[in-house]
Amino acid sequence: MTAGDAEPIPGTTAWRCGPVVLKPVAEKPKAAWAARTLEAADVPELRVARPVRSTDGRLIVGGWAANRFITGRAEHRYDDTMLAAVKLARATEGVPKPAFLDDRDDVDAIADRIAWGELETPIDEHKGGRWFEVLAGARRPVSSPDQVVHGDLFGAVLFDGDAAPGIVDFSPYYRPAEWSAAVVAVDALAWGGAGIELLHRWSHLPEWPQMLLRAMLFRLAAHALSPQATRAALDGLRAAAREVSELV
Repeated sequence: MTAGDAEPIPGTTAWRCGPVVLKPVAEKPKAAWAARTLEAADVPELRVARPVRSTDGRLIVGGWAANRFITGRAEHRYDDTMLAAVKLARATEGVPKPAFLDDRDDVDAIADRIAWGELETPIDEHKGGRWFEVLAGARRPVSSPDQVVHGDLFGAVLFDGDAAPGIVDFSPYYRPAEWSAAVVAVDALAWGGAGIELLHRWSHLPEWPQMLLRAMLFRLAAHALSPQATRAALDGLRAAAREVSELV
């Protein structure tokens, strides 16, 4: 195989070289952790992109990481995506909290802390702050334990017919297991055309209204803090917030 055999994967910064995918590493601790976690994950009902180590055993070489290529594409199969979130959370239940999580200061990390009431930061009312204020008053204590979960599976799970859903990366957060599925549900409402019936179908999950509430606050805060935020994205979040408000 030569450099000429590599082809870019549309919509990403990754390149496919036959059975291997190469991608640039922006955050080395996170990338190394994700590779080790996916390498060890035992989830028979999911296709996991296992990392490909270098000949001397390294996971990252020259700012690049590699993993096995998984067929498929993102589809509007939100129930299947939420189920994948639940299954992945079961597999990572005993994984220790990554040390780098407490040091993160990116938009999503800050928004996560704001959503859970761990950080007080004003939210611009013109960027979602009005809905944030309305919903934040409905926060109640939760008893579900925190654990390592994937916090950004919407549009990131690959489907290929009847094959098991594919997981190619891991965006770690340390929150209750059901929160991961709640983020998918909120994203599906905001930007995927899903309706409130999706929320009702998953109401059997523990503390579901509070998980949805935190997921909604998370996305509202992230939008308000992001310099790339758009009016269209905010319109979707407002629509999702109206639906979530019916359940909390």
